Amino acid sequence: MRYRSLGSSGTIVSEQALGTMTFGAEADEATSHAILDAFVEAGGTFIDTADVYSAGDSERIIGSWLAAHPSEAKQAVIATKGRFPMGDGPNDLGLSRRHLRAALDASLERLGVEHVDLYQMHAWDALTPLDETLRFLDDAVASGKIGYYGFSNYLGWQLTKAVHVARAAGFTAPVTLQPQYSLLVRDIEHEVVPAALDAGVGLLPWSPLGGGWLSGKYTRDVSPTGATRLGENPTRGMESWQKRNDDPRTWRVLDAVSEIAGQHGVSASQVALGWLATRPAVTSVILGARSIEQLTDNMAATTLDLTTDEIDRLTAASAPEMDDYPYGEAGIAQRARTIEGGR
Repeated sequence: MRYRSLGSSGTIVSEQALGTMTFGAEADEATSHAILDAFVEAGGTFIDTADVYSAGDSERIIGSWLAAHPSEAKQAVIATKGRFPMGDGPNDLGLSRRHLRAALDASLERLGVEHVDLYQMHAWDALTPLDETLRFLDDAVASGKIGYYGFSNYLGWQLTKAVHVARAAGFTAPVTLQPQYSLLVRDIEHEVVPAALDAGVGLLPWSPLGGGWLSGKYTRDVSPTGATRLGENPTRGMESWQKRNDDPRTWRVLDAVSEIAGQHGVSASQVALGWLATRPAVTSVILGARSIEQLTDNMAATTLDLTTDEIDRLTAASAPEMDDYPYGEAGIAQRARTIEGGR
């Protein structure tokens, strides 16, 4: 396992993070503990969860594992999130001081810890004043309940506004942003990635395999069945599969991934994860796993060194297809400037 700084902070985390959304749902407690054992044994230190995952069961399962592994717990960097509903009342969600105070305390209790290393706002809240959220997070850092904070699923302008409001008020600044990002989902490179680079915020990509597409499990024009995310949800899954299957870009990307994987003798997943780890601002790639076998294969991506030519080929094959303005050639030309100047 390789290691990187957590955004602009001094805390070091593994290049891959263990995402635990499957804990308590697709993986029972025994399987989840085995997955944690395998991750830590391979050198993984960064564990990501959220209060809403399995209605708190993911945090409880991690908490029981931490309690049973005190030595490993000392090296673990724990991240959780708050924002989504954990009850039926109007104040049981959002980024208000009232909800976040209750949500954070409940997460700490389920995890069985006095503090978490990273507390993330799971999504933007249009109803709560931004400075209310940021002041709570600054207080939580000062109280020792959290080490750092970050965001998830924020747009570029939302991240930039939060960073500058925090700095202007003298609050602790965020260190991370958790967006969806993969060879198949690259639109964040137009606004979100530049905003993160400008702010010195590290990216923690989720769904790095594009909902399973980049693992090579789907075949052109053959609808998914069985133990796949799309196959287990026939109605929504078929709509999603059809949209991807009908997009020529999908198969350009998958063909490039498959060929490079064959040349290295590795899985398609490892190639996709290896490419993502090279992207600007990426701190740690979040792996979701239902089984130890799946996790072990994905973690092997940290030993795969793609060549510059292979990275460039994957980047070209997966280039987002945008209209000419403002992100296409016309918009880029308007923003460009040469040092020589002139007409």
